[in-house]
Amino acid sequence: MIHSLAGKVAIVTGGNSGIGAAITKVLRERGARVFVLDLAEGAKDSLRCDVTKQQEVREAVDGVVAEAGRLDILVNNAGIGFVGTLEQTAEADLDRLYAVNVKGVYNCALAAIGHLKDGGGGVILNMASIAATVGIAERFAYSMTKGAVLTMTYSLAKDYLAHGIRCNSISPARVHTPFVDQYLERNYPGREAEVFDQLSATQPIGRMGRPEEVGYLAAYLCSDEAAFITGTDFPIDGGYIKLNG
Repeated sequence: MIHSLAGKVAIVTGGNSGIGAAITKVLRERGARVFVLDLAEGAKDSLRCDVTKQQEVREAVDGVVAEAGRLDILVNNAGIGFVGTLEQTAEADLDRLYAVNVKGVYNCALAAIGHLKDGGGGVILNMASIAATVGIAERFAYSMTKGAVLTMTYSLAKDYLAHGIRCNSISPARVHTPFVDQYLERNYPGREAEVFDQLSATQPIGRMGRPEEVGYLAAYLCSDEAAFITGTDFPIDGGYIKLNG
């Protein structure tokens, strides 16, 4: 099987919806046993966990290892979005995004790192965003958090290379998830289709990404076929970074 993950044990945070659900599905199709940490209730091997709470995360990760016997892959996908400029971002908004998107990655990586070292290595894959590297209007707080995810990726890759742990990140542009639909319903009632087409057109390729496309890239980066790749960010953006302007 291409990008086989047979015998691997993985944790995907925020894996019950959107991109996380697609990653979970593809990793399972490739043979991995995947445990989902999510605030929302899920089906198979889903544990309710708030990634902002360190002890809760530690107990969940330790529980996965106790049940499965090992941990090979951590996908830090849990995250929240926010639309707004600096002046439109309240202190509570900034704190909320930091707690999930930055502290959540820290908490999960910290809970997993010892298990990955004990197992002789593994993979940490972080979900960043093109907002980490290019300016996007009205994404002040979100861009800040994803920039932090990107630099945490580089630090983890450097610090744990000798332990056989690879760390990379994926930076999507717009992907058609429930967040997009909810945003359109809330802000453009009656004009959802029109604005959806406008947002799609901002990608040079002419459409938004599909969650499963991110899942396929994640599966490759988590597989042994990507054993020579670490400390690298992978845009999946329909040409947005290089071809816009």
